[in-house]
Amino acid sequence: MKRMMILLCILAALLLTGCAPTPAADVETYEDMIVVGFSQVGAESDWRNANTRSMQQALSEANGYRLIIDDAQQKQERQITAIRNFIHQGVDYIVLAPTTEKGWDTVLAEAKAAGVPVIIVDRMIEVEDDSLFTCWIGSDFRKEGDNAVRWMSRHFGDEPIRIVHLQGNIGSSAQLGRTQGLDAGLDEHPAWKLVYRNTGDFTQAKGQELVEALLARKIGFDVIYSENDNMAYGAIDALKNAGLVPGRDVTIISFDASRAALEMVMQGEISYDVECNPLHGPRVQAIIEKLEAGGKPPKLTYVEESAFDAATITREIMDGRGY
Repeated sequence: MKRMMILLCILAALLLTGCAPTPAADVETYEDMIVVGFSQVGAESDWRNANTRSMQQALSEANGYRLIIDDAQQKQERQITAIRNFIHQGVDYIVLAPTTEKGWDTVLAEAKAAGVPVIIVDRMIEVEDDSLFTCWIGSDFRKEGDNAVRWMSRHFGDEPIRIVHLQGNIGSSAQLGRTQGLDAGLDEHPAWKLVYRNTGDFTQAKGQELVEALLARKIGFDVIYSENDNMAYGAIDALKNAGLVPGRDVTIISFDASRAALEMVMQGEISYDVECNPLHGPRVQAIIEKLEAGGKPPKLTYVEESAFDAATITREIMDGRGY
């Protein structure tokens, strides 16, 4: 019935625009597909784009899926509208990569009432009733932050260091977990000093802008703790433009471990990069197939991840990188 509703919507749109209806064979094929509505945060980073491509490849027509993607452009209100549209269209499943953790109770209650399972990917959500979503799959962001701080502890010990903290989107799980990790490290190391903290929105342009402003204000720092690779790229550009050598004059800690960033690890520009794997498409596909077969997936699934510095990165790891 849900798929028939979608077909009717499409046929109505075609009639309004004067287009010919879809041939019967195509409609038949479409009816046999599993329809998935995917509300994506945006396209703010290499990680996010790799995440979208992974969904497109796994939930493809060749694999029996009809994937409808809505780009929220970093706005939660757009995601809420998209979810309501998916419900109205009668999709079989909704996949949500949430902008922030809070504010989802009402719209997810609407999805539950309509009988549409919701799969959360990447960032976690905070709801009063966890039955509002079917399952979640993503990274342990606090563990990622702790991992980065452990490397800093091994590298710097208790010597005085001045830290610049480039945060991601405020309120997102990645920002919260990675910030908590750094804050715990600051508590454990009184000689470490946080000299600046601001959000770069996970974008390269904002990361560069923030670091350029610090350099212009003559604020000294030894470490940049960047909550994703794209902000680290911007910071590196700002340092180079100021005549500084990333990795020598300033230690850069980053997250995501995309291929381009790992090249910078090999070159010594990024000192440590904590992996955050974006390839959730096959994982979501496996969850849907389990649900279709009447199974019950785990409520929470954490992706296994690693981290890299110059001593641990290899060309073999680089060649096997999927993003």
